[in-house]
Amino acid sequence: MRTTILITSPGTFEAPGLELLHFSPIFPGGPEWLTKPVLIAMLSSVVIIAVCWAAFAKPKIVPRGWQSIGEYAYVFVREQVAKPNLGKDADRWMGLLLTVFLTVLVWNLMGVIPLIQFPVAAHIAFPLVLAINVYGIKLYMGVKHHGVRGYLKGIVYLPGLPGWAYGLYAPLILAETFINSLFTHFIRVFANMFAGHMILAFFSSVGFWFLFEKLSPLGAGVGVLGVLMTILMTAFEMFIQFLQAYLFALLAAMFIASGLHGSH
Repeated sequence: MRTTILITSPGTFEAPGLELLHFSPIFPGGPEWLTKPVLIAMLSSVVIIAVCWAAFAKPKIVPRGWQSIGEYAYVFVREQVAKPNLGKDADRWMGLLLTVFLTVLVWNLMGVIPLIQFPVAAHIAFPLVLAINVYGIKLYMGVKHHGVRGYLKGIVYLPGLPGWAYGLYAPLILAETFINSLFTHFIRVFANMFAGHMILAFFSSVGFWFLFEKLSPLGAGVGVLGVLMTILMTAFEMFIQFLQAYLFALLAAMFIASGLHGSH
């Protein structure tokens, strides 16, 4: 077996890589699980609780300040996520859906907060845990309301489909419902946050390297371009962060609805 070794000479720009996702314990000799992403996730929970407390603890008839922000978020999730998928059951699930939306949104926004600069969802374990919880709720509601047989029948049944075609159709739709749906739920937000984090790290590294580490007449233009691209991509990334939080909550509502209604 042949091994290729890449040697980077001193003074050569080296683009950031997967080492950005490797975290040591915060405290030397401390728990291995207590890393930067875990600490940021805990901080995110504190932020969400504080914002919701400030918004809804003492609501006024005429909302102001944090209450206005909280009500805007609530109305957005109810009208754009819950009602289109859950209909009359929307209000029953608003607590969960609002929590999911705000959690993913704050996780993502941590990627553009100075000194923190790491989107929690770029670590695959965190969106996976949320997706597994939604997946469990979907299965529980499906079996509770329809029974195992009724739930499976509701998923597989397709009006007008010939009986012989179910041999091909049934395995595909069951795989989509019980396997693919779980992976598509968390992979989407993970992949986008991972890619966005790497892109921002690359352009910011270019700007810092060519303007501060190795400033030269030729490199200055590249450094300025790196800074401009960092600003532009940060603005674009914030849009993607909001969009991915919305899509994650939307899929959660769709999956819960599929359990309630016993369909795929």
